[in-house]
Amino acid sequence: MEHILEVQDLHTSFLTSSGEVKAVRGVSFTVEKGESIGIVGESGSGKSVTSLSVMQLLAGTGRIVGGSVKLNGRELVGLSAKEMRTIRGKEVAMIFQDPMTSLNPLIPVGEQVGEMLWSHDKALSKAEREARVVDLFQMVRIPEADKRLKSFPHEFSGGMRQRVMIAMALACKPDLLIADEPTTALDVSIQDQILKLMRSVQKEMGMSIMFITHDLGVVAELCSRVLVMYGGLIMEEANIFDIFEQPLHPYTMGLIASIPDLNQDKKKRLQPIIGSPPDMIHPPAGCPFAPRCPYACRICLEELPPVFRAGEGHSSRCWLLDEDAPSTGNPLKNRKEGQP
Repeated sequence: MEHILEVQDLHTSFLTSSGEVKAVRGVSFTVEKGESIGIVGESGSGKSVTSLSVMQLLAGTGRIVGGSVKLNGRELVGLSAKEMRTIRGKEVAMIFQDPMTSLNPLIPVGEQVGEMLWSHDKALSKAEREARVVDLFQMVRIPEADKRLKSFPHEFSGGMRQRVMIAMALACKPDLLIADEPTTALDVSIQDQILKLMRSVQKEMGMSIMFITHDLGVVAELCSRVLVMYGGLIMEEANIFDIFEQPLHPYTMGLIASIPDLNQDKKKRLQPIIGSPPDMIHPPAGCPFAPRCPYACRICLEELPPVFRAGEGHSSRCWLLDEDAPSTGNPLKNRKEGQP
């Protein structure tokens, strides 16, 4: 397989008056050509910071303190702002969570998308840019595309604004599209339209997608592989079928259990994950999920678990998957060994 993106042992921190926030603490993964991967986890798990590290768009005191990020074999960590501007949009592009704050309210949407084209190809005339923007608007299913070029963001609905953001991200046909919770602010019917649009565009352009969300249900609609993050670490990695059919980390199980089911008894309460995420200024010495885990042992609180392999493409950070852990009463090890 051809790697589009290779992230190795990534560490990203933010310096604050209270101390160093260790938002990402050694994340490693790859994205293959034409693949869709999902990164899921609660707010504060490190998933958005991971994507911003790839884009080199860390705000304020954010900085990469260790690790490697390679796009098409080229190391991005350490590149200048000027060098990154030639890469963003052309090789890797990003759709942000809230299109209303991402779009300039004072500039027509056609000009904003056209600026992306012009920044990478200054030979394009104004007429050529407008024609390309119309084509992009038609691709993302914006009705009467030629008439909407001079419209301002406030004249669009939330779903249409997100389509404008997708058009902007696709303007230069990037190899990798990063979508940071692009459907969070939209209602369910519009979410479905956006996900179908992204699948269609991916198939048409053959690009890779890195989809970031807190919703496993959304990931199931789009992605073939899932990374589950918590406490700045990848706690489990597997294909979409194994994540739902055979989750091996208690945190993943908790996320799945909290998904509403239309067929369940209406009087039955959802199962929340009790407790709060860890303090990333003082991250725990052991597993970051241990204080909230129903299966936690003493070692879970004292020592960070390594990555245990559980079959092809399936791995998890959990001490209960250790070969030396007893099988009796161990639901995680039983799952790994294919037992009920």
